[in-house]
Amino acid sequence: MTWTTSADLRTQVQRLWDQGVLLRAQLVGEPLFPLPLRLKRPDSKALAERFDEVRQWIRQLQEGEGHYRLDWLEINHRQLGRNQVPGGAHLDSLDAALALLGKRREAERFAALSRLTLAGFPELHDWLIRHPLRALEQAAHWGKVLAVLEWFRAHPHSGLYLRQLDIAGVDSKFIEQRRGLLGELLDLVLPAETLDAEVRGVRGFARRYGLRDKPPLVRLRILDPALAISGLSDLSAPVEQIAQLKLDLARVFITENETNALAFPAQPRALVILGQGYALERLGEIPWLHDQPLHYWGDIDTHGLAILDRLRAHLPQARSLLMDRATLLEHQSLWGQEPADKRCNANLNRLTEAEQALYRELREDHLGERLRLEQEHVRFGWLQQALQGL
Repeated sequence: MTWTTSADLRTQVQRLWDQGVLLRAQLVGEPLFPLPLRLKRPDSKALAERFDEVRQWIRQLQEGEGHYRLDWLEINHRQLGRNQVPGGAHLDSLDAALALLGKRREAERFAALSRLTLAGFPELHDWLIRHPLRALEQAAHWGKVLAVLEWFRAHPHSGLYLRQLDIAGVDSKFIEQRRGLLGELLDLVLPAETLDAEVRGVRGFARRYGLRDKPPLVRLRILDPALAISGLSDLSAPVEQIAQLKLDLARVFITENETNALAFPAQPRALVILGQGYALERLGEIPWLHDQPLHYWGDIDTHGLAILDRLRAHLPQARSLLMDRATLLEHQSLWGQEPADKRCNANLNRLTEAEQALYRELREDHLGERLRLEQEHVRFGWLQQALQGL
C-alpha cells in the first residue's frame, strides 16, 4: 500500500525538526501554522476495488489523530455513493508538532537559550535562525560560550596566550574544542576592525581574535663544530630568537627533508635550516640570512620549484642546490610521481633560465607523467660532490 500512514506523517514532521524549521519558527515573525502535510490517498478505482483496505487505512489514520488533524473530503462514487475520506492533514500549532515528536523539552531549552543570547548579543539573531540545532547541541554549555564571547568583546587585543584567559568556569580546552563555533560567533559580535583579516579558520583562531599565537620554531644544525653554541649544534627556537644569533657564517643551506638536515655533511662556517614546519616568509625576518650565500635544496618537481620561487620573494639571493636537470637524469631509477593535487601550473617569475626550462619540462610532462625526484633519493656522494664545487 502506497497511501500515507500516520508514521509517514510523523516522518514529515521529523524532517522539519531535522531541518531546524520547527525551532526556527520560534524566532521568525512569519506564521508557519496551520501547517499542511502531504497525504497520498486512494483513488476512485481503489475505493471500489479495495474498499475494506481503504476503511482500514482510514481507521489507522484516525487512531493516530490528535497531534495532527485530518482534512476530510466527500467523494460521490457511482457505485458506493457518498463517502468521507481523508483528503489531507495539517498541524494546528508548533506545540502540536513538538508534542507529536516528543520535542517540547528541547524546544523550551532552545527558547531559553535564545532569550539569553539575544539579551546580550542581538547580533546573533540571524545565526540562531540559520543554525538552531547547532546551538541546541551546545545547550548544556551555552552559558560558557556566551561567557567566552563576552570576554573577547571586553578584551579585543589582549595579546595573551589562550592558556592565560581568566574566564569563570571556562578552561582553555573548552575553547580549543569549539574554535570553529566560537569563531563564527566572534566574527558576528566583534567589530571588524578588531579582527585580523589575514587569517581565518581554526588554525588562525589566536591571531584573528587578538591572542598571542604559539611562535613558529626554526630548527637548524650548525655544520661547523667550531661555531657550536656551548656545545650545542642542533637548535630549535622562535624566529625572533634565531634572528638574534651572531655567528661567523659564510654559507647557509635550507632543506625540506629532516633526514637530509640531520645527515648534512660538515661544512666550514655553515649551517643548515630545516624548512619544513614553518612558513618560508618568516625566514625573511632573520636579518643575517640576507648577508651570505643561501642554498635551497628541495624536491625536483613543480611543487619544489614553486617553493624555491616563493623563497626568493623574501630572500632574493637564494640559489638552488641539486635541483637541476643533471641531478634528475642521474637518478632516473629513483623517479616517482608528484601528487596531482600538489602540482603547480603557475608562472614562476623568480626562477633562473635553467630552472625555468626544467620547470617547463616537468609541468608539460616531457620526461614522464607528473615526474618527480624527492630530495632524499639523491645519492649522498652526489651531494658531497656538489658541495665541493661550491
